[in-house]
This record gives sequence, C-alpha cells and structure tokens, in this order.
Amino acid sequence: MAADPRNPLTGAPSFPPRPAGDAGKDVRADPPGDAPRRPPPDRSGGAADAPRAGRGDAADLTDRSEPGRPEDAAGAERWPRSGADRTRGTQARTGTGRPRGTRPKDPTRGVRAPEGEPRSGAAPAAPGRSGGPAPAAGPRRPAGAEQGAERPGAPSPRRSRPLSYEGPVDLPGPGTERAATSDELSGPAGSGEAHAAPETLAVPDAAVSLDDVPRVLVSHGCWYPSVDPGGRRVAFICDRGGVPQLWEGPVDGDDVHLLDAEPDPVTEVAWSPDGRWIAYTTAPGGSEHTRVLCVRPDGTGRRVLAGGEPGSSAYLGCWARDGSALAVTVAEAPARLPPPGAEAGAGSTAEQSGALGPGMGAPSPLPPVSGAAEAVHPEGWTVRDGRATLLGAPSVPAPPTGHVGTVPAAADHEAAESAPRTLSAYLVDPDGSAAPVLVASEREAATLRVCDISRDGRLALVRRGPRARREALVVRIRDQWVTCALRVADGDPWIGAFAPDARTLWLRSDHEREHAALYAVALDPRGGRTGLTVAAQRDGSGLELLTLDRDGRGAVLSWNVRGVSELEVTPLAPGTALDRSRAVPLPHEVVTRVAVTADHDAPVAALSGSLRRPGVWWLPQGAALRTPWSSRDEDVVAPGVHRPVRPVPVRPRARDGLGLGGWYYRAPGRSPREAAPCVLHLHGGPEEQERPVFDPLYHELLGRGLDVFAPDVRGSSGYGRSFVDADLGRGRFAAIDDVADCAAHVVVAGLADPLRLAVMGHSYGGYLVMASLVWHPELFRTGVPVCGMSSFATFFAGTEPWLAQSAAHKYGHPERDRELLHALSPMSRIDELRVPVLAVHGEHDTNVPPGESEQFVRAARERGVEAELLVLRDEGHDFRRADNRRAFRRSAADWIQRHLTG
Repeated sequence: MAADPRNPLTGAPSFPPRPAGDAGKDVRADPPGDAPRRPPPDRSGGAADAPRAGRGDAADLTDRSEPGRPEDAAGAERWPRSGADRTRGTQARTGTGRPRGTRPKDPTRGVRAPEGEPRSGAAPAAPGRSGGPAPAAGPRRPAGAEQGAERPGAPSPRRSRPLSYEGPVDLPGPGTERAATSDELSGPAGSGEAHAAPETLAVPDAAVSLDDVPRVLVSHGCWYPSVDPGGRRVAFICDRGGVPQLWEGPVDGDDVHLLDAEPDPVTEVAWSPDGRWIAYTTAPGGSEHTRVLCVRPDGTGRRVLAGGEPGSSAYLGCWARDGSALAVTVAEAPARLPPPGAEAGAGSTAEQSGALGPGMGAPSPLPPVSGAAEAVHPEGWTVRDGRATLLGAPSVPAPPTGHVGTVPAAADHEAAESAPRTLSAYLVDPDGSAAPVLVASEREAATLRVCDISRDGRLALVRRGPRARREALVVRIRDQWVTCALRVADGDPWIGAFAPDARTLWLRSDHEREHAALYAVALDPRGGRTGLTVAAQRDGSGLELLTLDRDGRGAVLSWNVRGVSELEVTPLAPGTALDRSRAVPLPHEVVTRVAVTADHDAPVAALSGSLRRPGVWWLPQGAALRTPWSSRDEDVVAPGVHRPVRPVPVRPRARDGLGLGGWYYRAPGRSPREAAPCVLHLHGGPEEQERPVFDPLYHELLGRGLDVFAPDVRGSSGYGRSFVDADLGRGRFAAIDDVADCAAHVVVAGLADPLRLAVMGHSYGGYLVMASLVWHPELFRTGVPVCGMSSFATFFAGTEPWLAQSAAHKYGHPERDRELLHALSPMSRIDELRVPVLAVHGEHDTNVPPGESEQFVRAARERGVEAELLVLRDEGHDFRRADNRRAFRRSAADWIQRHLTG
C-alpha cells in the first residue's frame, strides 16, 4: 500500500470542506533520534468523542434490561414544546441552573399519560443526594493560571493545535512515520488561542446501601462489568432502581452497594488498575451530552473529571497501566453569544432571538393534541453550576491584519456559532495533583478515544475516524506524533492493547478483510510498524470483542457467528498461531462485555439472551456462574405473564439477489400454519445487527398476539464489510426496498398476514420506517418511527457536529450530495403517505433532533393522515428510564394493536 504523506489526525479537508489545496502539504518525516525535539505547538484545543451510548459503540443493552410487565407510566407527553422551551428543559434536567440534590418541578405536571393509565406522581428523591446548593461558578481563569496558583511548580498542560481530517487515507507502510505541519495544526481561523484542559472537581458523595434503594423493577438487568485488581469485586451498571446506575459488589456474594444514587443514567464503567478509583460516564438528564466522574470503591471521594459545561461532552478512555491517570475525551461547548443588538445578560439567546437550541431542528411546534397546558420549567438554565470541568468555547476570529477595530456584532455571533468543534483526548489525574496531558486533538472530528497506554507511558492507542472508516493510531504521547495507522472495524470501541514491552500491538481489525480478525502488529522502539500478522481468524465470522489479560500474555476473544457469540480464552505469543485456545460454554446467546481477572481462565462477562435478562456471569475454568446480584432466570417476567419466546433465524433474499438475515418471534399459542398479524422491527445504525436477546418491546408485542420479525437489511453488521457498505450512496434506495422484500418473505412463507403488517424502528430504523411508508405506501397498515430522520437536510443542520461529520461518510455529504439526500428523504415523498403514524422521540435528543419527528407528523396531519407524536421527557436518543420505556412500549403496542386487530 502506498504511503500517504499526511497525518491521519490532520488529513485533508473535512466536513465542511476546506479550500482546495489545503490538505496534507509540507509533511515532514520524524526527526532523527539525536535531533532536538520539536516543542509542542500552541493551539486552540477542546475535546471529545461523543458516540451515543446505547446499542452502538458502548454495547449498552439498557433498553433490553427491564421487565415486560406493563406498569403505570410517567414522564411522557404527546406534544412537543417550543424549541426554546425544550432547550430550557434540557439544561434544567442536566443540572444547570439548579443545585445538585434539589428537585425540578413535577415532571408530570400538564402531561397526559397514555390512554388507560393514571398519571403518576413524582418519584421520591434518590437517597443519599445532597440537598445543599452547589457552589457558584466564578469567573473563569486560564487553566495554567489556576494550576499555577493552586499547585506551585506544577507543569502546564501539554497542548497541540486541533487537527482536521476527511476521508480514508493510504496508510503508512512498515517503518514510516508522519507528522503535521504548523499550518495544518492551526486553530480556528488561525487564532492560536488555547482551550482549557479538564480540571478535577469534587462533588458530594452519593453512595447508599442496597436496603435504601427502592426496587422499581420486577426484574433488573446488570451489564458493563469492570473488575478490581484482585478479580474478586466488580463494578457494574444496574437498573434495579429504574435508571442505569453504578453499583459495586463481590463476584461471589450479594453484598452490593450503589456508588452514585444520582438519577443521571450511567453508560460506561472502568475500575483503575491500582484499585483506588472507579471511573464512569453519565448522561445528565438523559441527554446525549455525557460527563466523566470517578469515585472510590467505598463510595467516597466522588468527583467530576470532564464534561460539565452546558453543551460540552466527555467520555471514558482507558486507564494508565499504573492507575495514575485516566484518558478522557472531551468536546468543547459552542459559544453562546447574544444575537446582534442584544445586551449580554438580558436573557437566554433562545429567548431573545426565538432561535432554537442546538440539535432542535427548524420546524415550529405542533399544537398539543390533548389540550393540556405546557409544563413550566425552571429559569436560570444558562447559569453554570461549577460542578464539573468548564471547557473553553471556540474563539472568534480576530480582525484581518492591518485593520483596527472589532468584528461587527453579526459577524462575531455567526463566527462563534459556526466555529468547528474539536475533540481532544487527555490523560487526567483523578487526584488532581498533576496537570492534564494532551494525547490527541482533532478539529471537526467524528470520534476520538484512547484505548490503551503502553506500560512505559510512551505510546497511546487511539481510535478515530467516522463510521465505516475507523482507524487505529499509535501516538507518541510526548509530542502527539502518529507513528502507525491501520484500519479497524466498527462496533466495540475497545479495539486492542499493547503487549507489555510495547513491541507488539494486538488489534481487532478488518484490514483488507470481510470480517474482523485478531492482528499482531509488530512495532519498532519508536512505535513504527514493522510487520503485520493475522493471529486469529474465522471464516465467515468476525471478532467482536477483544480483551487482554493485565499482564498481556493472554486474551479473551468473542466471535460473532451468525448473530450468536462464541467465547474463547487464548494465550498470546507474538509471531505464532494461536492454536491453544479454550472454548468457554455460555448460558446466553450474546456476550456484550468481557472483564479479565487476575486469573485469565476466570473472566467476568456480561451476557444477554433471548430467554434471560442481561446479567453478569463469572466463568472460572469453563464453568458458568451467575453472580448473586444478577436477576434469576425465573424472574425474567412477572408471575402470570407469558414466558419469553426464543426466535428462529430467517434468511430472506432481496429482489436483486442479495441474501439478508433476521430473527422471527412467534406469538405464544399460535398455530404454526396460521398467518398472523406481524410487526417488522428495524434496528438502528445502520451498522447495528439484530441479535437474539431479550427485548421487552418484543415481549410486549408478542403478549398482544402480534408476531415480530426483526430483519437485517443491507448496511447491517455481522455479514461482512461488503454487506455493510452495500447501502452507501444510491444503495440506500435498495435498503428501503429490502424492507418490502423482508415483509414479502414472511408473507410468502405463510407466517404473516399480508393485510395486517406494521413497521417500526429506532434511529436509522426510524428513518427506514418513514421511508418504507412513503416508498411502499400500500404495504403496511401503520408505522411507528422512533427518533428517526425525516429529512437529511434538517438532520445535518440540527445534529451534533461530530455526528454530522461521521454521518456524512455514511449517508452522503450535505452539500456535495444535496440532490441525492433530498431524493432519499421521506419528506420529499410525504404526499405518498397513506396510513396512520405514531412518531416517538426523546425531548433531549441531539443526535436526531426532535424536529425530525415533528415535521413528519405535521406534514401528515396537513394531508389528512392520522398522526401522533409521543415525546418522552428526560430522554435523549436512547430511552434509559424504566417509566419512560414502559410508556413507550405500552403506547406503541396499543397503537399497533388498534390498527392491526382493532
């Protein structure tokens, strides 16, 4: 492969494009070992990768981890609020503007619960929460000044200028290294001003005992385990209190403790190698803007490490091998300047200008269908509460050289709002005694995560790039020099790790392959690649999870075999085939996370299956032992409710001959030859894959006598790289036809009644629902799109910048591919809609803005088509709270049942 003279962290123009000719110029080779080291350039920084936590990169099965028994719902409303109101509500629920530990107004005030359900009152405050006011946020000082004042002699944070990238690059061959020029590393508009690095801030402890936690769910789920150095205690996520929270307990005992009783959903967990800290990511208010915290195993010392400023976001990277630092990635918050002519402090920008908040889309709100008044939301949501790291905002370009004066107000405001965002990864000391160290920074980035740090602290393994174009980079930390780059697979973000001597990098990659395999990358002392070997592979199956032992001499591998996981433990020996692997029997069909212990033959794994709740299992010497705090199999559903259904694999064929896949769930008590009402459920991504795991939504539908068919159309993962890429460009029209072909397959097979078909789906699946209803208007009786895109133009205008950057590579560029994206948008064919629609959205969704559902429902009503919108409060793109998930399931099932069998 030809070497590309560009640094993949700088690359070429990205979305939006830079001027022609401004990509990859003047790249120089690595200076010789005896040359003076290049000082880190001063730059404008910021930081974070913000992949959504859910069924994507984080492998979080939150939505599949609570009971199928319908219960009273709270926190749902059937009309959207205005953009300004929704923005205020988002900030209020993420904690800004109200002291931590105090309650907002009753979230059910003015809310109409789904038909047939009483309106529930406010839930009791979580025990252990502090009721005192948070410290006021004082004037922000430069990070260096603060550190110098508080820790005399402490080194200032290491910085480099943010970087930009577009498209795939020809990666370097063995022994080559690359660096970026000062021009490529310049900050926004060449301002050269630096953003503040993360700072550690203590917050009140919020740990409580098990006896003090109200049992909200009949049965709970446990997932995302991380073990202590001794391998006998586990930190994990559990939703027994109605929301995913951080817990800790022994692997073989039931003495568990809730370490953070705050209501913010937890999405990721990592126990430090020295055992002193447990780091975790939360989603305040259920929003897509996450923050990183850490707490001691006994529940004391809780502190926020990054992601606290409104509009910013942060998430976990890896721990340093000695536990002295944690890698975090942070995304800077956009500037919030008053609009032209408005005085600062006179009110929020949204209130003054009428503009919507970020990610809220353009459509005006629908009138309430219930006639109820809108909820009143707390004021003061723009006030920063000082509870977490406050990151600097993008700089406004300076006046041109030679000019005197200031930038006009209109230009100043526009520049601040449109300035490119930066993702930056730092090593942060949780004790707060050492200054953060910059590892990597990238302008207009899609994702950036530090996956491993070499034992000697010299090298970092960084995952970057948009969907379907991920890369693994070996970065020399002292000067952010990229020494090696290799393509890696989508899916789990934890792509690999260094061997103890850092001379071998073990990597999960689909480099020049259809399916991901385990690669051994040979490195020279400077981190450059000198060799590449496939260490483990399977024909027709991909490596989905890779976890190395703490000593780097063994690994646990999870393979995706036609949707079902197969787990094996293997020793690692660079340069030799891994032929001494030991298979590990599994009680569930799917592995979602593996945590190694001191004994590499006794890993801890998070498992999920079609007949069981997600749980954490201990797997010593081939045995499968359920942890005492995971739900029992007999508790999977409430007494008197039908048992879960095991699905059967189905293999439809598209009209162009492409083989598809999926799983069919037959409603209990139905004759095998009876054609039944059937719901097609379409997963998101589109790179996700339908797996045979217990889904409370499917359980609800099956209990109503509705069959469920969950297909994998082109673009899904699990079938090879060519299948994932088959929906690119105009191939998306074929993906829409795949939905119709899947429906035809189950009808011809005699499983489904052609006159009683419905379609529903989440995220990209929600888009496919809308598209199917307008491209095949006579096929389905009704549709339920959930958090779906109705117009690519408004989606790109309203989504998060880093998500737009990634989505442009998958769907098309919003400028260069404008005509194609318009043709693919369901709104462009809205006149073809014939059947009723129930759209569902989370009010805080900044991934796919709620305006996408609003405009589709409004347009349907204008054309005389029955349409409703269900907006779930305190939720983002993924629904994490038990009461909201129940409201969603019950409302969707009621709607579909009424239109198919009513």
